[in-house]
Amino acid sequence: MSKYEIALVVSTRIDDDERTAVLEKVKSYIERYEGTAIAVDDQGKKRMAYEIQDMKEGYYYFITFEGPVEAPARIEKKLRIMDSVIRFLIVRQDA
Repeated sequence: MSKYEIALVVSTRIDDDERTAVLEKVKSYIERYEGTAIAVDDQGKKRMAYEIQDMKEGYYYFITFEGPVEAPARIEKKLRIMDSVIRFLIVRQDA
């Protein structure tokens, strides 16, 4: 099992309940692919460096998880089709 971090930027056009549902869905993807979510760091609403889809701000989250080597690629496929996720990045953390 390797340790990874997902950086998520979630749309400001959705309400708090929908944002919570997005985070729960990402956690369920981690668990579906035999991973374990360790921590969720909510950075809150921040201004982005440049506009994406006519939005200047987004909600930033960092999710740390452990999982098998193939988990990040599978999770990435699911994140690509989520409308409320503006940007994401999955990186492996050094041990």
